[in-house]
Amino acid sequence: MGDDTRRAIFELLARGPRPVGEIARELPVTRPAVSQHLKVLKDAGLVIDRQEGTRRIYQLNPDGVGALRAYFDRFWNRSLAAFKTAVEHDNKEER
Repeated sequence: MGDDTRRAIFELLARGPRPVGEIARELPVTRPAVSQHLKVLKDAGLVIDRQEGTRRIYQLNPDGVGALRAYFDRFWNRSLAAFKTAVEHDNKEER
């Protein structure tokens, strides 16, 4: 998710399943580049695909997206707890 193009692909797929060609038409990159980004997203477990005739249809992987969300929830909970501790510590020192 650290790449702008991958995030754009992820956001397109959040709207619904799409073939590579349709994704490429929406972005300023080539179809082969989209395929490479989809491979990275698929290897990360965020995207799944299925064959539909001669096309491959990509969509978000609900399990992978759920795992990503759980990671960010844990990250933010820890960050907010650390921030709260730091603020409380600063407040005690000011007294």
